[in-house]
Amino acid sequence: MIAERRAPSRKLRVLLADDHPIVRQGLKAVLSGEPDMEVIGEAADGIAAVDLAERMKPDVLVVDVMMPGLMGLESVRQVSKRAPKTRCVVLSMHATDAYVLEALRNGAAGYVLKGSDATEVISAIRTVAAGNRYLSPEITTASIEDLLRRADESRVEDAYETLTSREREVFQLAAEGQTNAGIADRLCISARTVEIHRANVFRKLGIRTQTALVRYAMRRGLIAAE
Repeated sequence: MIAERRAPSRKLRVLLADDHPIVRQGLKAVLSGEPDMEVIGEAADGIAAVDLAERMKPDVLVVDVMMPGLMGLESVRQVSKRAPKTRCVVLSMHATDAYVLEALRNGAAGYVLKGSDATEVISAIRTVAAGNRYLSPEITTASIEDLLRRADESRVEDAYETLTSREREVFQLAAEGQTNAGIADRLCISARTVEIHRANVFRKLGIRTQTALVRYAMRRGLIAAE
């Protein structure tokens, strides 16, 4: 069901995050045609999405689940902390409860399946901006309440959850094959600091090699399996 249009007194400020320019352009064209919405910024990776959200404080962040630099779900987690008034809508090709649970745990207010038509994305944005949650109808789950209950119950301690936000950034960039110098440049920190974070990641996750790091990232869904 499509949410009702908001009163035109103030437009919803929307930030788009997707690493494919054509997707961002398509979403921007659709949303810009709505009288109650405006796209205030675009990000091509997860790190930029978090930085822009913190600086611009949009009403809604629409973010792809698969993003370079920082995965969409981790971006949502950081935005929820650094820009708590911003509501996040995740775009994903995965309809399984595991992905939806992770999104909700990280603070997402909406979860829309890729392949949905434009009206559903628009509806999701309006719904979460109004303070409600939105899940694509195709998601096979009893109820949002059931998912939220399971999300709370599933907050068991695991190694990845012990990583700090900076360690998670270093972890993903390292898993993508970037060098310490490249990571330092991307995150605007020193190479020595990267080495410390990287060592902490290896210690906390109980891994010893770059190959093990990449395999862990693949299992976690942080990078695409080759």
